[in-house]
Amino acid sequence: MSSALRVGLVGYGVGGAIFHAPLIAAHPSLRLSAVVTSNSERQQQVRADHPGTAVVDDVDALLAQELDLVVVASPNRTHVELATAALDAGLPVVVDKPFTPTAMEGRRLIEHAAARGQVLTVFQNRRWDSDVRTVAKLVEEGELGRVQRFESRFERWSPTPKPTWRDSGGAEDVAGILYDLGSHLIDQALQLFGPVAAVYAEIDRRREGVRADDDSYLALTHVNGVRSHLWMSKVAAQAGPRFRVLGDRAAFTKHGLDPQEAALREGRLPVDDSWGREPEESWGVLGAGDDARRVPSEPGDYLAFYDGVVKSLREGAPPPVDPADAVAVLDIISAAHRSAAEITVERLL
Repeated sequence: MSSALRVGLVGYGVGGAIFHAPLIAAHPSLRLSAVVTSNSERQQQVRADHPGTAVVDDVDALLAQELDLVVVASPNRTHVELATAALDAGLPVVVDKPFTPTAMEGRRLIEHAAARGQVLTVFQNRRWDSDVRTVAKLVEEGELGRVQRFESRFERWSPTPKPTWRDSGGAEDVAGILYDLGSHLIDQALQLFGPVAAVYAEIDRRREGVRADDDSYLALTHVNGVRSHLWMSKVAAQAGPRFRVLGDRAAFTKHGLDPQEAALREGRLPVDDSWGREPEESWGVLGAGDDARRVPSEPGDYLAFYDGVVKSLREGAPPPVDPADAVAVLDIISAAHRSAAEITVERLL
């Protein structure tokens, strides 16, 4: 551990506590050196979860530590300010999704990192979900033939809003399910099927008292002709399939979520070959009509993101997620808001 990269984590909410801190702690080449949180209960939780990790009240105190990397997992509205401060301190930065509130701010932050000669990347961890890795493999191997339609859903049942910025916040907080779960769904669609030429969206607030969207739908037309239909909701009493991919040779349907988030919430860590693996009863179904079979799910691997970060810092490899990809997601989110407001299709290309 003496040669491990020293990591400072900003924020210990769900993103920091459930995702980043455990993954950093589990990685053999990383050490969680310090965490920023001003919340006394979260400070106590950091000390309980990660004994020996320094706990500080603000980013200035964090940047006074000896660090090799800063991870920004703070509320969305603070991403630009905090990432800029870390870059100005001469440190590479991981920013949780959504990268920045707007695509313009994202482009400026990329330029700022380049001017400082620092690595900048975005935590699009769900590229390493079991299910999307399985879809990517099937598409690459031609099992579906020519893909015509890609259906993807993140649907939850949370009819009572929580008193947090994610539920009660507005545009100034960069709140809402489109920024939250939509950032994942859009990124996955772009990784699978490439650039998008047109966007149509329906963005709704279904629960009383919320100011940000909690039930939204996007239809994307990719340049290559594939149509992606993306659903995200907190008011789905019954969830649809996580994926349904329709090709001219076969289809693939997958129910249920990748197991990694649930495992992390239970306190498990990616320390052996069982990590990210689904039981056979959770595998998706591939085929056409009655001629269908279950196909093994590829293992999920969130730790691969931090593998990529380490290689980028130590070997000069490209970062695991190009921040320009996150800007493309933000361009689509912006187009989606215009589409929903004007009830029209927004052309990007």
